[in-house]
Amino acid sequence: MPKGPKGEKRPADVIGAAVMVGKIATGEVVEVEEKPSAAAELGRKGGKARAEGMTAKRRIEIARKAARENTADFAINLTLWKTKLSSISDT
Repeated sequence: MPKGPKGEKRPADVIGAAVMVGKIATGEVVEVEEKPSAAAELGRKGGKARAEGMTAKRRIEIARKAARENTADFAINLTLWKTKLSSISDT
């Protein structure tokens, strides 16, 4: 059975999905939202604590590395896009 965006079970067929939507709309089925887990909460706090524990120099190194990787990804995508565009314009 397929799962929804939050892992809940959903009907696989179109009719079953339509029936489920109707039940949710009329209130026959109540969707329960789950709270974030304790691990997720600690993870959010951990990232902030990790950043506070680093020196400014180390944070700059990490930011530069991320920027370099993002730029490289952009350059690769741009090259692929130009190649595809030139092959379309040649025809």
